[in-house]
Amino acid sequence: MDSWIDLSVPVVTGMPVYPGDPRVEVTRALKVAEDGVNVLRLHMGSQSGTHVDAPYHVDEAWPTLDDLPLERFAGAAVVADVRGLAAREPITPDHLAPALGLLGRRPAGILLLATGWSAHWGTDHYAAHPWLTPEAARALVTAGVRTVAVDALSVDPTGGAELPAHRVLCGAGGVIAENLTGLDRLAEAQAAGRSVEVFLFPLRLAGADGAPIRATARVGDPDQDVRARSGPPAVPDGHV
Repeated sequence: MDSWIDLSVPVVTGMPVYPGDPRVEVTRALKVAEDGVNVLRLHMGSQSGTHVDAPYHVDEAWPTLDDLPLERFAGAAVVADVRGLAAREPITPDHLAPALGLLGRRPAGILLLATGWSAHWGTDHYAAHPWLTPEAARALVTAGVRTVAVDALSVDPTGGAELPAHRVLCGAGGVIAENLTGLDRLAEAQAAGRSVEVFLFPLRLAGADGAPIRATARVGDPDQDVRARSGPPAVPDGHV
């Protein structure tokens, strides 16, 4: 049977945000005892928590969130397992070679960068994540990837003045999802021969640079995956 996995961090007051972004505050606006219903008041930036970046995030001439086709936010995915890299270590095309090879056999428009850095969520070390080099980003675009998701604060070095990987990916009309969690489980599922689909649908914010998402994944049964790749069973001679 298919297995569903939640890839999102909870939205709570004081959660980590990118340096300079609005602080997240979740407070009670209405209460059943006083108002007849419970309603929360949310104060947060468009890049808070698990979210996607539209190309407009880095260039005002590029598409906004609502300009993008829905297929950018869901579909078959390949996991690049780069766990074990050191703090602030660059992710190069060589690191992505196994995933790029898999993309050649199992076409997918979504690449998941499993750095393992979600284990540091909520600590100062979370900002010291590995990052994607522009050369690696170009290799992904060449392979047909238009959506990249990472279990870290950014695909670029946090705090850097430039955002080269963002510009390569977004310049190709792609989107970037950040602050995912649970990608280690997807890396292990893929290694066991199971297919992976992900769903990264954002809030429909008009003209936006990005938006929070409820990121989820569906992992297929390995037996079904093998049958799907091998095609229908052969028909013996003399039978139809």
